[in-house]
Order: sequence, then structure tokens, then C-alpha cells
Amino acid sequence: MKPLIVSPAPHVHNSDSVAKNMYSVLLALLPAYVTALYFFGLGALIVSLTAMVSCVIFEYLIQRFILKIKITISDGSALLTGLLLAFNLPSNLPVWMVIVGALVAIGIGKMSFGGIGNNIFNPALVGRVFLLISFPTQMTTWPRPLGNWGFSSYIDAETAATPLAIIKSKIVTLPSDIDLLIGNVGGSMGEIGAIALLIGGIFLLCRKVITWHIPVSMLVTVAIFSGILYLVDSAAYASPLTHLLTGGLLLGAFFMATDYVTSPMSNWGQIIYGIGIGLLTIIIRVWGAYPEGVSFAILIMNAVTPLLNIYIKPKRFGEKVKK
Repeated sequence: MKPLIVSPAPHVHNSDSVAKNMYSVLLALLPAYVTALYFFGLGALIVSLTAMVSCVIFEYLIQRFILKIKITISDGSALLTGLLLAFNLPSNLPVWMVIVGALVAIGIGKMSFGGIGNNIFNPALVGRVFLLISFPTQMTTWPRPLGNWGFSSYIDAETAATPLAIIKSKIVTLPSDIDLLIGNVGGSMGEIGAIALLIGGIFLLCRKVITWHIPVSMLVTVAIFSGILYLVDSAAYASPLTHLLTGGLLLGAFFMATDYVTSPMSNWGQIIYGIGIGLLTIIIRVWGAYPEGVSFAILIMNAVTPLLNIYIKPKRFGEKVKK
């Protein structure tokens, strides 16, 4: 008799594999990555390569010498964690800080739980939030987008406020919707280029790497909640379109909240999960100390995922319905 193999998530029930899905997500991030390289140039290249190489090396060293388990760096998950971490960082962040973030993301966020399939929180966001708390000045100093590939600047890049920071300060005029769409604004690599992120998200949906439940519930919740506030006082609160196109919302909705391991398994669980992230994001953006709230919102709902998996799940085959 063939043995029944029981393994932790992610569970893939078709011809796909973990590696295939990881590389599909990396491919979906390519338009946004090219956009970041165009606007931030050398800094984006240095930060992204440092983060990806560091994540792969740290995962290898931990698996090889500490956990002494099978090496899995070829599955692409460490590369994806590194790129997502880079997408959450300023493109002028010093290299050593990027390496620290990668160590925290892989060492604490992922491998301390046993590796892929066992982590409770999204590893890239663990690294990002650690850096934000530890180095708040460097993590909130954003380079001004140069365009034309801008390969002449890195550490000495001219800085600019993000659209969400502008909303908080209420001093400067917001960039136009066109600038928000194409990415000609200050921010992290993953905060710019709404069109590029949407192209990647649609690619993942068409390839069925992710489902619509989390991104749609997130985006609709943000639009409705921010829309209500905007109707109450349009002078005090930003429009729904501004909230949708700024910050890490699109990156979080399509590429981070949909992480197989840290998101709920059932469709209704994913919808509730997405609604929770959307509500928390607007609450933090509007009334919190930080202008952006997507990272914190996703991590908070990551912690709620086990409860959603317990209380919201499909009926077992053959289960009797209680009357």
C-alpha cells in the first residue's frame, strides 16, 4: 500500500509545484521591478540584489549548519522573500541594513518556525517592520524618482515625501493620478507604479497562482471605508482612488497578503481576512502614527489566520448537517 504523506502548507493539488508558483510570482513582479529600476536606478538595483542574495545565503547557511535539513533554496521562496523585502525598502537604504533585514526575514520570520510552510507571519514583512522600528529615520527617507534609469545616484539621492506622508502633513499638493499610476512619486520600490503592479496581479489571477478573494476584498474594503470618510469630509480625508493607488496597497493585495502559508485556506476565510486587512490599513493610515499601514495590517491578520482556519472551513465529505 502506498503510504499517505502528511506535510505542512502550502498544499498544491494539481500539476503545479511550490517552485513553479514562486517563480510565477517573481515573473509577475518583473513589470514593477523594471519600473523601480527606471525611476530609482542604481539604488533599486543595489538594494534588490543585496536583499535577494542575502536571503538565499542565509537560508542555505541556516538549513546547512543549524537546522541540518534538506537545502531548498532552489524552490525560489528565498529569492521571492528577498525581492519582496526590497520592494518594501527605500532604494537608498545602506547595504548593511538591507542585509540585517534579510537575516531577520529569513532567520526569524521563516526558518525559526521550521522553514517554508511553517511560518506564521510573512517573512518579508517581518524584516521590513523590524527595520522600520530599529531604523525609523533611514526607513522613512525616500529618494526622489529620477527617471531615465537614474544610475548616477544611490546614497546621496535627493529625497522626497511619499504621497501618504503628504496626506498626513497636509502641506504639499499630492502628485497627479497619472504620476501615481506610472510611479513618478517618492516611496519604496513597491509603492510606485500602480499599473505595473496591476499587470502583475492580473497575471497571477489568470495563471490561477492566486484567487480573487483576498485582493478584491482588500481593495473593495479600502475603497468603501475611505469613500465614506471622503464623503463626510473631503478636505480632511483623501479620496478612495488616492488610497488605492498609493502606498503598498496593491503590492500587499496581490503579492503579500496572498501568501499561501500565512493566509486562510477557505474562500470565506480569505474574504474576511482581506476585509480585516483593508479596515486596518485605513485605520492606521488615517488615525495611526505611521502614514502607511499595509504591512502592520497584514501581519496582524496573519496572526488571525489560524482562528479563521479553525472556525471557517468547508464541511467534511459525508459530514451530517446539524438540525
